[in-house]
Amino acid sequence: MKHKIHPQYYKSAKVRCACGAEHEFGAPYEKMSVEICSKCHPFYTGEEKLLDIAGRVEKFKARRVKAATATTRKKSEKKAAKKARKAK
Repeated sequence: MKHKIHPQYYKSAKVRCACGAEHEFGAPYEKMSVEICSKCHPFYTGEEKLLDIAGRVEKFKARRVKAATATTRKKSEKKAAKKARKAK
């Protein structure tokens, strides 16, 4: 291996989560911050938690409601509308 090309390794680097939890890991940085950790991640906690970015969940729910309430036309109605357009 080449010498002096690898970053310094800290055996007890402090990693702080947005939820306030602090962990110690080996890392190339002395202090780090993360947005989510094992104490607040839904997979580890078993709680359902929606991480909504820019209202995507609301947009999805609105589309589902719109699709559920939309009326579908029957074939006969479609044909009648097509004939009406041709007649004009």
